[in-house]
Amino acid sequence: MKAIPFSYVARNLWVRRVTTLLTAGGMALVIFVFTVVLMMSEGIRATLVATGQPDNVLVLRKGAGAEINSGISRDQAAIIASLPGIATNRDGKLLISKEPVVLNNLAKRSNGKPSNVTLRGTSALGLELRPQVKMIEGRMFRPGSSEIVAGRSIAQGFRGASLGETLRFAQRDWLVVGIFDSGKTGFDSEIWGDSEQLMAAFRRNAYSTIVFRLNDLTATDNLQAAIKNDPRLQIDAKPEIQFYAEQSEALATFIRILGLSLSVIFSIGAIVGAMITMFAAVAQRVGEIGALRALGFRRSAVLIAFLSESLLLSLVGGVIGLFAASWMQTVDISTTNFQTFSELAFQFKMTSEIILQTIMFSLSMGFIGGFIPAWRASRMKIVDCLRAS
Repeated sequence: MKAIPFSYVARNLWVRRVTTLLTAGGMALVIFVFTVVLMMSEGIRATLVATGQPDNVLVLRKGAGAEINSGISRDQAAIIASLPGIATNRDGKLLISKEPVVLNNLAKRSNGKPSNVTLRGTSALGLELRPQVKMIEGRMFRPGSSEIVAGRSIAQGFRGASLGETLRFAQRDWLVVGIFDSGKTGFDSEIWGDSEQLMAAFRRNAYSTIVFRLNDLTATDNLQAAIKNDPRLQIDAKPEIQFYAEQSEALATFIRILGLSLSVIFSIGAIVGAMITMFAAVAQRVGEIGALRALGFRRSAVLIAFLSESLLLSLVGGVIGLFAASWMQTVDISTTNFQTFSELAFQFKMTSEIILQTIMFSLSMGFIGGFIPAWRASRMKIVDCLRAS
């Protein structure tokens, strides 16, 4: 089958460049929304997954879905510290951190409105368990003091959380002595202080979570067996990276479903626009269609040519929308994590999978919008086309 040259298809779009740009612009807006939604969902997932370390184990009360809902007594914490397979540091200390986690309202710098912020009680061992966390201003808090350190996002986004400022909560003043950066992970949205001081201030007698490092990843099965066989331990222990991946599911899934639903609704308008554009192109080129058929091009060649034109039009719109969406990677935003009801700062994240999904979605709009006009063009009779020209 003799095919109509691709240069003919591209030339027709260039001849009608004003209409082409208007239609492609409408598609680009839909693609922009579609891509940003996927980038937002991926950004949340990547932020929380990167928060965990693959060789760390996180312990919660059995059935607790988040750290703020968990409670581990001091007796249970002592038993957990005696479990086999826990690694030690250079000083011979067990790499285990017993941490209370609570929520506290802080006022945002932008509008003064309160938002929940995660407060984590930890220690030098807790910092050692998180190698991605680095102090970028000031210093680490002193054990046994009312000093705290704030994540980069908290220091930038909330009043009283900058270096040298004072926050008041739990009927006590807390001095911010350091700012840390965790490499754009969930810890950037937290405030850390001394475990025992936070427990005393909030009148807690139980830890929320316990984090420790395994000296051998293959020891996970033995650890799970030891926990299961001890009736005193009503706890769930899982890899830290798995825990944070699960934390991202609810919010990321909600954003993805809501955003994709809106994208599909908006795409209907873009498809109709593409269809109108292609019908107009067919109506203006009836004589050309007749000439092509008279030159020996079959109906299928005409169908493919007009369908290719619609696909190329949608591809142009897709590339424009994708390029515009890529700039969102420079934007830092925050939202509320449904699992913890606390503030979570993250960045939009573009991946090769998102690029592929976006291009496929764009081409789908072009195919749906262009098929009927292309089919109509291919079914025209040569005599009728030449007579109408």
